[in-house]
Amino acid sequence: MAVDRQSVMLKIFSRKDTTAVDQLFARRARRLERAQVVVGPILEDVRKKGDRALISYARQFDGLEGNSVRIPPSRLLESTEALPKPFLSALDVSSRQIRRFAERQMPKSWNKSFGAGVVLGQEVRPLDSIAAYIPGGRYPLPSTLMMTVIPAQTAGVKLISAASPTPNLETLGTAGYMEVNNFFHMGGAQAVAAFAFGTETVPRADRIVGPGNIYVAAAKKLLAGTAGIDFVAGPTEIFLIAADGDPRYIAADMLAQAEHDTDAAAVLLTTSKRLARRVQREVARQLETLPTGKVASKAIMSNSAIILTASLDEAVEISNRFAPEHLVLYDENLLNKIDNAGSIFLGPWSPEAAGDYVSGPNHVLPTGGVARLRGGLSVLDYIKVITVQQLKREGLQRLAPAIVTLARAEGLEAHARSVEVRLDD
Repeated sequence: MAVDRQSVMLKIFSRKDTTAVDQLFARRARRLERAQVVVGPILEDVRKKGDRALISYARQFDGLEGNSVRIPPSRLLESTEALPKPFLSALDVSSRQIRRFAERQMPKSWNKSFGAGVVLGQEVRPLDSIAAYIPGGRYPLPSTLMMTVIPAQTAGVKLISAASPTPNLETLGTAGYMEVNNFFHMGGAQAVAAFAFGTETVPRADRIVGPGNIYVAAAKKLLAGTAGIDFVAGPTEIFLIAADGDPRYIAADMLAQAEHDTDAAAVLLTTSKRLARRVQREVARQLETLPTGKVASKAIMSNSAIILTASLDEAVEISNRFAPEHLVLYDENLLNKIDNAGSIFLGPWSPEAAGDYVSGPNHVLPTGGVARLRGGLSVLDYIKVITVQQLKREGLQRLAPAIVTLARAEGLEAHARSVEVRLDD
C-alpha cells in the first residue's frame, strides 16, 4: 500500500521534553485484564470438556473443518515436499545457524571437589514435553517454529508439540522438515489451555513458549503455574542508538519493526539533529512504496519517535530504563554499558531482520520492560539443572559446626540432630 509521505512524519523531540518522553515510554495498554475476563471461561471449558470444547472453539475461531485438531504427519511431509527449493535452502541455512547457537548455549553436567570430603555438581536434564505456539494472524511465522523447536531439540526434549491457528504451507512444511509430528490446527486461548491441561488428542506440556496476540498472552498469564511459560509478550519494539549512520539503514530497521503491528514501537536515540531530520525524511520516503505501509504508518505515528539526547551516555541511560526487546548500537564501544535488552545488534551491518530469521540467537524476546528480568528464549528454557551433593564423613565433620549452629539459630533442632547423629558414633 502506498502511503502519502506528507501524512506520516516521525516525531522528533528532545530528551528535555519529559512529558513527551514519559508518554512515549508509558507501557502501551494491552487491555490484558479485559482479555483475561474473556479467556477465563474458555480455559475452564477446555479443562473440563477436553477435545469436545477444543474442537468447538477451533471451528469457531480457527477455521477448523475436520473432526480433529491434529494434523497428520503425512500432510506435514506432503507440505515439505511442496515447498519451493529457495525456501528449503533458506530453512537449511537458518536451522543450521539456530542449532549451532543453541548447542553453544547448552550448559554441561559437572562435578568438582569443594574441599576434603565434599563433592558438588550439577546434572542437566531436558523437560519431558514442551509446546510451541506459532502465530498465524497478520503474517504466518514459520521462522518462529524453528526458533521455538530447535532449542528444544538441542536440549533433548522428548515430546515436542506445536500449534497454529492458520497453518499455511510454509509453516506445515517447516514442521515436516523439522520432524515435528505433533502439530495442531488450533490457536488462541483454547490452544494454550489444551497444552496446559492436556486433552484426549493434545499432550500436556511442561512449558508453553512462543508469541501470540493479547488473548494468548492473557491465557499464558492465567495458566502460568499450571504449565511453565516463557513470558507474557506484548507488542514488538526496537531502539537504535546512533550518533551517525546511513539514514536509509536506520529508517529501514525502524520500519521493519513497525510493519509487524500497529502497536509496535520504533525509537531512535541520537545526539545529531542532522541525522534525526534525515531519518525522519527517509522513513516517510520508504513508506511511499512499502506494501505493509498501512500497518507501519500507524505504528510510526502512534508509538515511535526520534529522541535527541545530549550525549550517547544519556541515550544508553534511557535505553536501559526502557529495556527494549531489540537494541541496535551503531557504536560497538557502548556494548559494555548496556544492562537491559532482549537482543543486541552491533554496527550498521547487523539488521534486526537477520536475527529474525538466520543469525542464530532466538527471535522470541521479552517486551514491555521484561528484558530487565531475563533474556530471550533459549535452550535454557527447555532444561532443568539439578544440583548434586556428596559428602564423606570428613566433609560432614568439617562443615558440621556451621550446619548445627545455623540450624539451632533457626529453631530447627531436628536439622541439627540429623548431623550430630552421624558424628556421634
